[in-house]
Amino acid sequence: MTGQNAIYSSNTPKLEIAIHSIAFDGVTNYILCDKKYKAYVRAAAMTVPAKVVEVYLDLRRLAEEQVRGFTEPTSDKLLPDLHPLEQHVFTLVLDLNETLIYSDWKRDRGWRTFKRPGVDAFLEHLAQFYEIVVYSDQLNMYVDPVAERLDPKHCIRYRLSRGATRYIDGKHYRDLSMLNRDPAKILYISGHALESSLQPENCVPVKAWQGEADDTALLDLIPFLEYVAKHRPADIRTVLASYQGRDIAKEFVERSKEHQRRMQEQKQQGRLWRR
Repeated sequence: MTGQNAIYSSNTPKLEIAIHSIAFDGVTNYILCDKKYKAYVRAAAMTVPAKVVEVYLDLRRLAEEQVRGFTEPTSDKLLPDLHPLEQHVFTLVLDLNETLIYSDWKRDRGWRTFKRPGVDAFLEHLAQFYEIVVYSDQLNMYVDPVAERLDPKHCIRYRLSRGATRYIDGKHYRDLSMLNRDPAKILYISGHALESSLQPENCVPVKAWQGEADDTALLDLIPFLEYVAKHRPADIRTVLASYQGRDIAKEFVERSKEHQRRMQEQKQQGRLWRR
């Protein structure tokens, strides 16, 4: 019976299964007069599609879980809780490639990794003020050995790699909301900040470094970052929004100069009034 064959086929779509099930009902009405056998055949006919659907749903759930494993961070909290005495501390999240280092491949020597100029001083100085975290889209088998050699003094508290990113449309994004930190106290520095983070409001873009020996981008950022750490703004996102579209390091220097100029003017005015 063609209807029976269609019902037992595991590749048959749900709608087709239902149609053939109705057709099978008609056949049993004509062939099987005994109600007991008719009920038995009907139950058998309906049991297989039900099991097929159950298997399909189980496989679907398994597939979805596997996909989530590739597309979503490995944990809801990527970092452990801050110590109660450090609740005021800001978190400085650093990208790795073309931000702190540059990896270059040549046929005659293979891969070589170079440290960005000023990276040692940058890490050592800012570790006094920040919780420093490296957050890369590379695999941990790459991130861990590179970070070990980059940071022998252990200024970097935590390392996050590809398993901690969110995979969307073929690209790995840093999701700062998963860090288990106050988003008002997170700064993310990267040579590709706005393209690699789901929270652009927390981004501090720097020029992507590709081996230039005269680069000073990291050192140039130190005054701004130290000022933030010492003055602890209520929400760093508001501060960063005021620098949007500008070179933060240069703009901070200009604003500092302008502030100093105004302070000098106020002092001069005070002296004039006292005469």
